[in-house]
Amino acid sequence: QVQLVESGGGLVQAGGSLRLACAASGRTFSTYIMAWFRQAPGKERELVSAILYSASATYYVDSVKGRFTISRDNAKNTGYLQMNNLKPEDTAVYYCALGRTWVGRTQRDYPYWGQGTQVTVSS
Repeated sequence: QVQLVESGGGLVQAGGSLRLACAASGRTFSTYIMAWFRQAPGKERELVSAILYSASATYYVDSVKGRFTISRDNAKNTGYLQMNNLKPEDTAVYYCALGRTWVGRTQRDYPYWGQGTQVTVSS
């Protein structure tokens, strides 16, 4: 069993930056694809970014390309999402997830989820 804990969310002005972290328990973090999702009020949960086991490949949804950077440190069982030039439309609860489907876009693709961290971007 793997447990995930996100941190780093908060309130920031438009144009600002935040760095989310996802700490995983156990010793199997490196064997999973890691993804970040977000869910805004009244909207479906959306895949934002994903990174392969060895960080050899990454994926970003078009709306965050050039602004967000996903990374992972398998030695620390931790993944990150660096978010720069934040916009009000980035406001959402952000979740990290672990799975084995590359660019899986549904919750079924990821057996393990964190509790979420709120990101609020003011205009």
